[in-house]
Amino acid sequence: MGMKQVIKNLDAFPRAEDHLLQKTQSGALVSVIGLIIMATLFVHELRYYLTTYTVHQMSVDLKRGETLPIHINMTFPSLPCDVLSVDAIDMSGKHEVDLDTNIWKLRLNSDGHIIGTEYISDLVEKGHTHHKHDDHKDHDEHSEQKIHLQNLDESTENIIKKVKEAIKNQEGCRVYGVLDVQRVAGNFHISVHGLNIYVAQMIFDGAKNVNVSHVIHDLSFGPKYPGIHNPLDDTNRILHDTSGTFKYYIKVVPTEYRYISKEVLPTNQFSVSEYYSPINQFDRTWPAVYFLYDLSPITVTIKEERRSFLHFITRLCAVLGGTFAVTGMLDRWMYRLIEALTKSKSKR
Repeated sequence: MGMKQVIKNLDAFPRAEDHLLQKTQSGALVSVIGLIIMATLFVHELRYYLTTYTVHQMSVDLKRGETLPIHINMTFPSLPCDVLSVDAIDMSGKHEVDLDTNIWKLRLNSDGHIIGTEYISDLVEKGHTHHKHDDHKDHDEHSEQKIHLQNLDESTENIIKKVKEAIKNQEGCRVYGVLDVQRVAGNFHISVHGLNIYVAQMIFDGAKNVNVSHVIHDLSFGPKYPGIHNPLDDTNRILHDTSGTFKYYIKVVPTEYRYISKEVLPTNQFSVSEYYSPINQFDRTWPAVYFLYDLSPITVTIKEERRSFLHFITRLCAVLGGTFAVTGMLDRWMYRLIEALTKSKSKR
């Protein structure tokens, strides 16, 4: 074998035989199918290339002195707004008073429609300031002062009458807004703790009649990013002929989401476990919904990234070339099958 023949054998593109260059209907069908498959795969690979994916990284949380935003949106279908209070406390036991906080309460009728609003400016157990959009009079500023049953003033009597009427009409309340708390462990809770104990006793005739059934529409610790899942969203806890205290133990994980545009979104994600404690006749506590949160020392960074163009070209060549090769093989097999069938018929 000469050198020329050796080089000729290296040709990866040998000339096709004459009969393989004939145009047939079966070849046209295979060609159309192959083009459709290649076009579909091309669009799929292009979308795959243009779609971003996320990479998760963990590091020690070094943030100090920042606030933690808590977004609340809840409905209490069995408690009127006049008795509900939102209270916050941190791990040192200090109530959070001087916060840039906006909490709103929407009065709901028995059908869940809004019939009035109320804005709470300060969140503290021992004194609530209310700005009403209706004719409701303010609660006593010092709820710790004991009001004996036989010495009720006119304002307190009006409050009791109004609340009893609201309960009779099956009013509910929607609480929503943002709590800006210190970035330390603590809790916030929604309850009737803002009422004087004697007033609460006259309204409800015992803690067992305080129904803290609730629906959590949204609870988050910062803005939402693509793909986040807040485990308490759309949570329903409805009580029937019983009462008790709900406690949600929350582990907050500081999170940074870095978009493909290099924009950084600081936020938090969290996990939660739940505990319910029913009220019995010997309890001195009143039912409430507690959210007890603690912060993780680890921060999570989520980065959006895009696949390289070279990776896209490599996959594109693989799928298009593979499809072309397979359809070529299929065309040859069909041609030979048809040719064999034609010859067998002619022999007959």
